[in-house]
Amino acid sequence: MTEQTSHDFRTSALRAIRIERDAIEALEARIDDHFLRACETIMACKGRVVVTGMGKSGHIGNKIAATLASTGTPSFFVHPGEASHGDLGMITSQDVVIAISNSGNTSEVVTILPLIKRMGAPLISMTGNPDSVLAREAVANLDVRVDAEACPLGLAPTSSTTATLVMGDALAVALLEARGFSAEDFAFSHPGGSLGRRLLLKVSGIMHTGEQIPVVTEGTTLSGALLEISRKGLGMTTVVDAKGNLTGIFTDGDLRRTLDRSVDIHNTAIEEVMTRHGKTIAADHLAAEALNIMEEMKINALPVTDEQGTLVGAINMHDLLRAGVI
Repeated sequence: MTEQTSHDFRTSALRAIRIERDAIEALEARIDDHFLRACETIMACKGRVVVTGMGKSGHIGNKIAATLASTGTPSFFVHPGEASHGDLGMITSQDVVIAISNSGNTSEVVTILPLIKRMGAPLISMTGNPDSVLAREAVANLDVRVDAEACPLGLAPTSSTTATLVMGDALAVALLEARGFSAEDFAFSHPGGSLGRRLLLKVSGIMHTGEQIPVVTEGTTLSGALLEISRKGLGMTTVVDAKGNLTGIFTDGDLRRTLDRSVDIHNTAIEEVMTRHGKTIAADHLAAEALNIMEEMKINALPVTDEQGTLVGAINMHDLLRAGVI
């Protein structure tokens, strides 16, 4: 094996990046009528988008199918070799097929074209050869040709697979925006991830309620409020009037400031030292919103109130941490 210096490694890497960057930039001119037709065909699809491709094109096709599926376009990948041995039954006339082949003449893909055409599923191709069999048979051909592979031998698919992947992302994003797909829609496809928790979890799902809420009424002494803080373990207590409406909050931070003033904790009413008109949140708001408020205000807890200002719950930073929102 030929020895290379660290400088040679760097030169090789930079050359590969530049070649692939040029391949991506060339795609801008390919967002043409074929691209628009592909988008319109998929938008009109009553079934699913079926992606197929061999070898490295298949790996890229898998990723494109996954991206489409997670951004509002139901999609899955079918291996063309397996399609010839039974998996073609997964495709219906209501579906749209995206076939990927750099040459546009890959035998395993070309073999199943007559069957796809016979069942009436519209075909979209992604090829590096607009004069190929695959491109000619498609209702739209997404041109992903490249001037050169990043591989100096011109053998390993590098620039071509990158261009195909980026074209697939462009297609997915165009469809996402056309459908009005939202962050909440995305979260429903990813309920197990941290993003899903941030976008789906409501305050009502993790707040403390009933007897778990630290609460004292106006007129309670500061010492009584401290006992409530200790009992409930949220680092604060809410303060309500006789009707149960929130009038203030007293936190560990308020306690430190109060003690600096040498206040008599046994004879001072809580309303004299509490924070009035503090931040609150509604139960139907996202837990992520509670986190944003806490971080912005540099506080560790929030009372939860209804539209009338009645106290219905409490939430603190530890609740958000346990729920995986942080």
